Amino acid sequence: MDSVFKALADPSRRDLLDALRREDGQTLSQLEAALPLSRFGVAKHLTVLEASGLVTRVKRGRFTHHYLNAVPLAEALVRWIEPYRVGPAVKGVLDLKARLEGTAMTDKPDYVLRTYIRCTQDALWDALTQADAAANYHPYTPDAVRDGDALIYKLPDGSDMLICRETSRTPKTRIESEFAPQWAPDIPVSRFVWLIAPEGDACQLTLEHYDIPDGGEGYAEGWERLTAGLKTWLETGTPARLAPEMPQ
Repeated sequence: MDSVFKALADPSRRDLLDALRREDGQTLSQLEAALPLSRFGVAKHLTVLEASGLVTRVKRGRFTHHYLNAVPLAEALVRWIEPYRVGPAVKGVLDLKARLEGTAMTDKPDYVLRTYIRCTQDALWDALTQADAAANYHPYTPDAVRDGDALIYKLPDGSDMLICRETSRTPKTRIESEFAPQWAPDIPVSRFVWLIAPEGDACQLTLEHYDIPDGGEGYAEGWERLTAGLKTWLETGTPARLAPEMPQ
């Protein structure tokens, strides 16, 4: 956690995070144009933010895009605030890294999240693909069913909340799925990718979400709470559903 708070202590780095909060996925040139910093200064601060886990880089072609990664802050929330509401604290923030496997995607994601989870590759794969695992970490529902290549998350009344239909799989390393919300009419379908890369006794987990529609700003909080709950459950064995309210 020390690197997170050290990174946040500098006002220029906070300005960079604010710029990414307003528009995620900016390049170095875009950030330089938006802030009163030299190109060298922006690059230097981005290096510190990336080392703390607060910024993630995704390279597409000859461009490198930078994304705000709120997972370290979400884990701080779980560590110091959520214990008073939902249970034991999770372990500290770990380093992160992405590895894209399978079919290459050339467009840039709208949202990127990365974290480490201390578990086996098999355990993480099962948690992301088995319907009954949702009860242990999904923030909005404990009930899910599998229908062929689709995971269908249910509301308490039995109706569908969210349908995630898998369109591509590389076993144990990559899942690409459609993201089809059912909680409100006429929400466009988007797509997301889970990436798993083992490293020692942990796994690097990356989420990339593409084609997020207007009004989908709340997706980020949902993913952050879901991965925080997933990490807590896999590392401690304690179910952690960290958001009782429905997404808006």
